[in-house]
Amino acid sequence: MKRIVIAPLFLAAAVLSASAFAAPQCTKAPRAQWLTEAAMKQKVLDQGYTIKVFQVSGNCYEIYGKDKAGKKVEIYFDPTDGRIVRKKGG
Repeated sequence: MKRIVIAPLFLAAAVLSASAFAAPQCTKAPRAQWLTEAAMKQKVLDQGYTIKVFQVSGNCYEIYGKDKAGKKVEIYFDPTDGRIVRKKGG
């Protein structure tokens, strides 16, 4: 009986935690309207961040790096204008 109760709870927890780490919805614009990766990287650097990893996540540009204070950050950017959509850390 315990397995019947525990299995659905475990599955629900796994689904909720996976959605918490999924990339947010950053834009619905087509890629032709996105800033180039080089332009976005420069924009991020101009804001004082250092970039360890730069990647496309879903419809976002995402970086792993450090802020001006040297604290680790994970940031999702709207690729059309460079605004921050979600930031973790820092």
